[in-house]
Amino acid sequence: MPIIKSAKKRVRTARKAAIRNSKTKRSLRTALKSFTSSPTAKSQSAAQSNLDKAVKKGVIHKNKASRLKSQAAKKAKAAGVKPAAAKKAAPAKPKAAAKKPAAKKSTAKK
Repeated sequence: MPIIKSAKKRVRTARKAAIRNSKTKRSLRTALKSFTSSPTAKSQSAAQSNLDKAVKKGVIHKNKASRLKSQAAKKAKAAGVKPAAAKKAAPAKPKAAAKKPAAKKSTAKK
């Protein structure tokens, strides 16, 4: 057990990170296994989403995630799964905010 205060804090922080990483890894493995057992568009998108989250959190390397996504796409294609069409959000139109009337400048009279 560390004696120095900062080392104690690092132990606590590392423990929290390990728990967070293990949850991310577990959800990733679950998503990948559910996709391989029954490849559907929904399970494929869930697996890809979990891969992206794991990369973002630094749990796995981005090249490994890319490789796994590619393998999943090949399996989906072989199984005849059509990719789910990503819904594109319509570009948000800027709402015409209630504009304040322009203040008229009064000229000083002499």
